[in-house]
Amino acid sequence: MLKKSVTPLLAVLLCAPAFAADVTYQKDIFPIWDAQCSACHGAQSPYIGDFLKDEGKYIKQLKGPRMDTYANLIYFVGWPDTGALMRRLDDGLGRADRKPGNMYEHLGDTDAERQANFKLFKAWVGEEGWTHKHWDAAGGVPGISRAELEKIKVKY
Repeated sequence: MLKKSVTPLLAVLLCAPAFAADVTYQKDIFPIWDAQCSACHGAQSPYIGDFLKDEGKYIKQLKGPRMDTYANLIYFVGWPDTGALMRRLDDGLGRADRKPGNMYEHLGDTDAERQANFKLFKAWVGEEGWTHKHWDAAGGVPGISRAELEKIKVKY
C-alpha cells in the first residue's frame, strides 16, 4: 500500500518537462535506448507485471521489462518503480563500492560511449534527481521524498 500520495508525483511528472534542460527523450534518450536497449526492452518484451510473474523465463529469453515508450520508461524513473532506471544504469563512480548498475555495460560498446550515454541519461533525469532511492524505504534507506521527486526532470 502506498503511503504517499500519487497525485503530487503525477503533477511533478506532467509538469517536469517544462523545467528540464535541453536533454529530451525524443532527441537524446530514445536514440540511445533504440540502439542499446530495445533488443531486450522493446515492444516484444513483457510489461513489468507480466515480467515479474515469470522473471526467470524472460531472463532466459534475454527479455527485460518493456520500456518502449516514454510512459513505459517513466515507470522506472518516478513511480511506481522509483529509481530503478538510475540504479541499473549508474556508472558506480558515486557509490562507496564503485560498483556500476547491472545495465551500465549495455550503454555502449566502449567505456567512452557508455560514459557519454550515461551522462545523457543523468542529464535527462536531472543531476539532482538522479537517485537510487525506492518509492518506499528499502534496505535501511528511506523512501524518496517529495522534494527529491520534484528534482526529476525527464523532458519529453
